[in-house]
Amino acid sequence: MHPTSPPPAAPPPPAVVCLGETMAVLTPSSAGPLHTSDALNLRTGGAESNVAASLAGLGHRSAWLGRVGDDPFGRRVLADLAAHGVATDAVETDPDRPTGLYLKEPVDGATRPHYYRAGSAASALGPGLPAPELLATAAVVHVTGITAALSDSCRRLLHTLLVERAVPGPLLTFDVNHRAALWRGSREPAAEVLLTLARAADLVLVGRDEAAALWGTEHPDEIRALLAPAPRLVVKDADVGATSYTPDGDSVFVAAPRVDVVEPVGAGDAFAAGYLAGLLEERPEPARLRLGHLAARAALTTTDDVPRMPPRHDIDPLLVPDAPWSTAP
Repeated sequence: MHPTSPPPAAPPPPAVVCLGETMAVLTPSSAGPLHTSDALNLRTGGAESNVAASLAGLGHRSAWLGRVGDDPFGRRVLADLAAHGVATDAVETDPDRPTGLYLKEPVDGATRPHYYRAGSAASALGPGLPAPELLATAAVVHVTGITAALSDSCRRLLHTLLVERAVPGPLLTFDVNHRAALWRGSREPAAEVLLTLARAADLVLVGRDEAAALWGTEHPDEIRALLAPAPRLVVKDADVGATSYTPDGDSVFVAAPRVDVVEPVGAGDAFAAGYLAGLLEERPEPARLRLGHLAARAALTTTDDVPRMPPRHDIDPLLVPDAPWSTAP
């Protein structure tokens, strides 16, 4: 009688769970207006799953949690995220609602998004938290303001998670990610909703430009004062750099590397992933910001929503203070 092998050990739980909507993405095969395009490329994208995929590319266990339709686009979303190394075991499939869709239109050097996500499977997320056991075992749970714009029930979900603290334990991170087009027709003003959610999070990421548009703030210090008591804040200022405010009140600024931008879509998500990777690795604050910049740089040099991350042996030497950005891969 042969001895039986022990069952394989269960994989460790994801360090970061990213909760939100992921969509199918259609992009013209060549630059120009959509109505003149003869072919479209199919990809997937969504702020939260972009963060999860970039974290996986940086060597960290991540999961995406959300809902897709029981349709070809939903199956493509799950396949693409699995190919990036993102766990999707707890994703719900909706038999009645479709997977969200957006089209990217590259015109005049900019990318114009066209969303088709009203009534999507993800818009039916609600205050009954999905997979609470998965959320509870994560070190970090990451959400964005985009989810708050999808539906009333999605806003209640973020309120339950961030304000009511329905899942004790994980660090709750919130990227403001204001998308004005998604708030048209909303019964609640974006500025008020996003401010409430940001003040409740453990870590807030926000662009200086979107904070100015939402709340009339012009300087990172003003944003810090407005969001108090949020214990940790990162203010991104496009190609200028990023400023972080730590719980003890200190601020750190790291300038951004120079980049020949191909497309800006996804850069903020990649920055968030880099910063969170540095946080998980317990790196000093300047190194977290540097890793965020390097991840964003990878996103800025591709038309894909999820960039291919440079090898860690190439970028880790650049995380020390004053390492020259000129050597960035």
